[in-house]
Amino acid sequence: MKKKVLWMLLTLFALMVLVVAGCSSNDEANSEGDSDNQDTTDSAEEGSGGSDTFVFGRGADSEQLDPSKVTDGESIYVTNQIYDTLVRYEQEGTEVKPALASEWKTSEDGLKWTFQLRDDVKFHDGTDFTAEDVVFNFERWTEGAEYVYYGYMFGASEEDPGGIIEKVEATGDYEVTFTLSEPNAPFLNTLAMPPFGIASPDAIKEHGEDYFKNPVGTGPFVFEEWKQDDSITLSKNEDYFGDAAKVDTVIFRVIPDNGARFMELQAGSIDAMNGMNPQDIQQAEDDDALQIIRRPSMNVSYMAMNTDKEGPLKDKKVRQAINLAIDKEKLLSLFEGIGKPAKNPMPPSLWGYNDDIEDYGYDVEKAKSLLAEAGYGDGMSLTLYTMSNPRPYLPQPKFAAQAIQEMLKEVNVVVEIVENEWDSHLSATENGDHDMAFLGWTGDNGDPDNFLYVLLDKDNAKKGSAGNIAFYKNDELHDILKKAQTELDQDKRTSLYKEAQEIIHEDAPWFPIAHTTPPLAVKKEVKNYIPHPTGSEPFNYLELN
Repeated sequence: MKKKVLWMLLTLFALMVLVVAGCSSNDEANSEGDSDNQDTTDSAEEGSGGSDTFVFGRGADSEQLDPSKVTDGESIYVTNQIYDTLVRYEQEGTEVKPALASEWKTSEDGLKWTFQLRDDVKFHDGTDFTAEDVVFNFERWTEGAEYVYYGYMFGASEEDPGGIIEKVEATGDYEVTFTLSEPNAPFLNTLAMPPFGIASPDAIKEHGEDYFKNPVGTGPFVFEEWKQDDSITLSKNEDYFGDAAKVDTVIFRVIPDNGARFMELQAGSIDAMNGMNPQDIQQAEDDDALQIIRRPSMNVSYMAMNTDKEGPLKDKKVRQAINLAIDKEKLLSLFEGIGKPAKNPMPPSLWGYNDDIEDYGYDVEKAKSLLAEAGYGDGMSLTLYTMSNPRPYLPQPKFAAQAIQEMLKEVNVVVEIVENEWDSHLSATENGDHDMAFLGWTGDNGDPDNFLYVLLDKDNAKKGSAGNIAFYKNDELHDILKKAQTELDQDKRTSLYKEAQEIIHEDAPWFPIAHTTPPLAVKKEVKNYIPHPTGSEPFNYLELN
C-alpha cells in the first residue's frame, strides 16, 4: 500500500505512547510498514485486554472473503473461521473427520461418493442448510475460471467446466451424491480444503458481485466488518452446531512490518502474530509474557522461472545454470534457523518425497559453462518479482531478492528487482509478467498432488489464474500426474510422484528455496492455540485466560 506520511507519524506516536506507559518494546523494530489507515489505531484500542476478544496480527490483508475464488493464505485464514466444509481435518493433521457431512461411503470403483448431511445446521443469515445448498455451491464453482481451486483440484477447464465431477445430486433432503468420471485418490481430503466451504445461496443471490465482501457460511464465527488494509472483525456464532467458540470476537489486524507487529505484541495491543523476523524469535522466547508456537512444516518457498516468456529462460540450461549460481546455504542464513533447504517442489514431511534426488549445489564455474553453451556467455538481464510482505515460507523476501541479485552478478546475469504488495504480486505472477518470481505454497490436504499438480502441471499454467507461475508444460509429467490422481494404490502413487520429481528436477522450472517451520508469537494468556500444517486453523478452540 502507499504509505502516507501523516499516518506513519501517528502510528509511531501511538507506539511511543505505549512504550512510555511501561510496555516492553523492541528498540530495533521498524514501524515503517504500519497501515496508513486511521482505523489501525482504533483496532488497537478495541483489541486485546479482555477474555472475549482475540486479536491476530498479520502482514497483509485478505484478497477477498469468497474462499472459492482465492489461493492466498491471508484470505483463507479468515474464511476458515466463517465457513464449514463437508468434511474437515483433524486439529493436528490432515486426517479427515465429519463436519457438515456426518458420514459417507464410496462405491467399489470409486466413482460415486454419497454423503449424509447434518440436519441441524443454519447459515449465518438464518436459512437452513440442506443438500440443495451443496449442489448449488458445486454448480456455481463450475461457472468460470475465477473459481481457481475448483479448476486446480478437479481439472476443470472452459471445455470441461465440471472436470472430473460429472454431477452432484441431492438424493435426499440431507443426502448428496457425487458422480466422478474417474477415480480420484485425494477426493475426500480435497473436500476438506477451506476453498470448498459451503456458502449461503440466498446471500450469494442477494449480494451478487459484492458477495466477496459479505461472506455468509455456517462456521463458528460470523462476519461483521472489513476495513480494507486495516482489520476484519468476526463475532461468535451463538448457534454453531459444532464446538462453540470460547471467545466472542476475533479481529484480524494488518500490520505490514514484522518489527512493528512484534512491538504491538509486546505492547499488548494484539494477542498473536505470524510472520516474525527470525532475529526476534529468541527475544520472544525469553519474554515471560510470550510463547513461540511453531507450525508443522508442510510448505515450500521457491523462485519460479517463466518458461513461457520469450527469452533465455525458455532454455533448460539457463535455468539449471541459475540453480547452480545461487548459494542456497548463504541464502538460508536469512531464515535464521526456521528454514531447511528445499530440493524438490514438495516437502519431505509428505509421503512420496524423493530423497534420492541430489540438489544442484553451488558451482559458479559450471553455471558459467552452461550459460555459454546456451549462448549467453556474455550475460543477460532478467526481472525478479518479489512480494513486499513477509510470508510464512519466506520471512524476508526483499533481502532474499537482493541476495540473489548479488549472487547472479557473478555469472553476468543482471537482475532488476520488482517489488509489489501482496495482491499486486499475485496478480502480476498469475498473468506471467515476470521473468523470475518468488512465491511459495502451504499444502492444503496432505497429498503430493496438491503440490506437484497444482504448482507444476500444464493444466494450471493459464494466464490470469496460474497456480503454475513457471508456466511450465511437460506432457510426460502431465501424464504421470494424471495417472497418480486415478491410482488408488498408495505405493504405486508414491512411485509415480518420485518419477515426477525427477523430471521436474531435470527441467529446473524452479529454484526451490526452503521448507520452514513458521513461528507464531502468542501471548501466554492464549491457551489451546494449535497451528495446523495446512497454514490456517479454526479459532473456536482457543481461549484467553
